[in-house]
Amino acid sequence: MNLLELQGVQTHIGAYHILHGVDLQVPKGELTMLLGRNGAGKSTTLRTIMGLWHASQGSVRFAGRDITQLSTPQIAGLGIAYVPETMGIFADLTVKENMLLAARAARNAQDMDDMRLKWIFRLFPAVEKFWNHPAGKLSGGQKQMLAVSRAIVEPRELLIIDEPSKGLAPAIINNMIDAFGELKAAGVTILLVEQNIHFAQRLGDTVAVMDNGRVMHAGSMAEFSADTQLQQRLLGLAL
Repeated sequence: MNLLELQGVQTHIGAYHILHGVDLQVPKGELTMLLGRNGAGKSTTLRTIMGLWHASQGSVRFAGRDITQLSTPQIAGLGIAYVPETMGIFADLTVKENMLLAARAARNAQDMDDMRLKWIFRLFPAVEKFWNHPAGKLSGGQKQMLAVSRAIVEPRELLIIDEPSKGLAPAIINNMIDAFGELKAAGVTILLVEQNIHFAQRLGDTVAVMDNGRVMHAGSMAEFSADTQLQQRLLGLAL
């Protein structure tokens, strides 16, 4: 069963035609990798799913519901969390205040789900360590951990993340891989845009490869990893 489906999605940004009929399926309970060269349309696809840009043609369906024309707050309210490539951290607020903003059901830090916070602290110890520090003072890796932590501070059905490993040290990438593995095991459906092939191979259940604003290939990650000729043709490199 697919939790998220895009059919024939076209997106224009001003005079630019970026997506040229994207067909994408994200199976429920699995981790789907969205791969492709720079400029292939991956980030635009994520932003279109979230309603930050609206599709000019085609449809976006979540849990069987057409969400193509919904606003971004409405889409988020359905249980979809989005972590952009820029991470969207509020630099002048503390880590705690960033988390509290994302925990919409909580009026103060004491109202946040204690068991869920302990789970997040175990996944990302830096979030607990720097709880009362300004988020702008964190390292790049710590900011990425905070961005993901905000996305999961309340239960979500779908987690959409744009290049979570970008610029991170290998040790932090491994920590991130472990965390996403736990999220997947907890039943969260995940859609990741990723350039780090090691990251993609270790985590992905299914894969979709984009080029020129279209999905050129979709299937299992294991089969894609084993087919070096297909990798070379679609990505210009072998895994």
